[in-house]
Amino acid sequence: MIHLLFKALASILLLSIVTSTNVRANSVDTYTFKDAVTEKRFNELNKELRCPKCQNQNLAGSNSPIAQDLRREVYELLHQGKADIEIMNYMVARYGEFVLYRPRVNGLTYILWFGPAVLILIGVLVVVLIVRRKPIERKEVELSLDQQEKLKALLKDKEL
Repeated sequence: MIHLLFKALASILLLSIVTSTNVRANSVDTYTFKDAVTEKRFNELNKELRCPKCQNQNLAGSNSPIAQDLRREVYELLHQGKADIEIMNYMVARYGEFVLYRPRVNGLTYILWFGPAVLILIGVLVVVLIVRRKPIERKEVELSLDQQEKLKALLKDKEL
């Protein structure tokens, strides 16, 4: 029994060693900045730009090779003295609007910005129209002779 347990643990250990050696270690980007403002701009730009490969990660959170290249490109553009808007325009020109987490409002992105609100308004309008068109169902109730006499008496009292 102990022999089987020892073999199982040895197999697990060997398997973990083999799989860990196949995993490639990611390199860490190290950049030096001339001041804290430039470093803050670099970090903010990397948070605003989307990784083209990862799609739902920004450049700051992605370890893909293209994200590393884009971070390096942002760093070089900052050191060339480019403004944030110039860097964003350069990235959009090169990779398209998709590279921005918050696409700009223009003819192509109106649907992204205003589509959900329009759909909600249409839904509310449809619900209101359906509710208004639905006829009120009235059930006719047959009254017994006693109930009919009481109703006549009540109506007679009300007329007086």
